Amino acid sequence: MQLSIDNLKTAGAFTGVPVEKTIEWQQGGETLSATTYVRPMSYHSAVSDITAVRGGGDIVASRIAACICDAEGKAVFSVADITGEADPERGALDGALTMELLRVIGEVTGLGKSSASSTEKTSSSTSSSSTASAGARSKKRGSASATRKSGSGRRTATSTAGSTPASE
Repeated sequence: MQLSIDNLKTAGAFTGVPVEKTIEWQQGGETLSATTYVRPMSYHSAVSDITAVRGGGDIVASRIAACICDAEGKAVFSVADITGEADPERGALDGALTMELLRVIGEVTGLGKSSASSTEKTSSSTSSSSTASAGARSKKRGSASATRKSGSGRRTATSTAGSTPASE
């Protein structure tokens, strides 16, 4: 593909309009629900992240402020709103709400992607601890050299054939 605005539009390389999401979180024993809009990660959010890192700012608050918006794409929060610095009496954004906002940001932007890939990782790690795999590993150990402590307390190498090192 030739890099051009038209080709990038066709490929969907621009973030477009914000995505409407319904969020739910627990607060004070009550389940709250709200509709929000999530701006897919874009140039805007990348600049926001870099600015936060360079300035020693809060990257999580920066990510939320860059991605959570209204239907027209205008930011709902400033970083100071999220951290509580905008109004110390009000304080920082609730932890459960923060986690829910991060969840929908991840969902819209594709972070933490498909459950199929995590299932594959889980099943491969499960099969590596199966008895068939364990037997295969023990054969490998038998042909490798082992270490044991010498009389001086230092570790010395010995072969698995049972010979002792000359240093003992």
